[in-house]
Amino acid sequence: MCHPSWARARTSAQRLKDLVRLRRIRDRIDREYARPLDVEALARGEDMTARHLSREFRQAYGRSPYDYLMTRRIARATLLLRRDDISLPEVCAEAGFSSLETFSIRFTELVGSPPSAYRRETARTPADLSARHEHGDRTDQESRSTGPRPQLA
Repeated sequence: MCHPSWARARTSAQRLKDLVRLRRIRDRIDREYARPLDVEALARGEDMTARHLSREFRQAYGRSPYDYLMTRRIARATLLLRRDDISLPEVCAEAGFSSLETFSIRFTELVGSPPSAYRRETARTPADLSARHEHGDRTDQESRSTGPRPQLA
C-alpha cells in the first residue's frame, strides 16, 4: 500500500499534465480559429476524449472549447468589420465561419447587434485611419492590441 501523500502527488502531477494539454489546445484554437475546428479533433490531438476535454476546459477556463472558439472568431470579426474595404461574406470567411447565417446569429448573441449594424457604428475608412495617425491617435492594430473582446449581451 502506498503512502497517502504519494497518491496526492500523483494526482497533482496528472492535473499539471492536463493543464499543459489544455493550454496547448487553447493555443491551437488561438492560432487556427479560422480553420474548421471541432472538439473531437482538438481532443484527438491530445489523446483525450471530447467529453473529458470539454469538462476539463470548462473547469480551467470557465467556458467550453466551442464557446472559446466562437469568442475568438467573433473578436477577429469585430476588428475586420471596422474596415470598409472588406465585404461581410469575406469577414465571415476570414473569421472562420462557413455560414453567413451562423456568423450573424453568433455575432448578434455575443456582441448584441448584428454585424451590419456593428459595422455602421464602428467603421473606419483608410482616410480615417491615416487622419488619426497624423494627429497622433493610435488605432487598435497600431497599439498591437489583441483586439477588443466582444461584450456579451
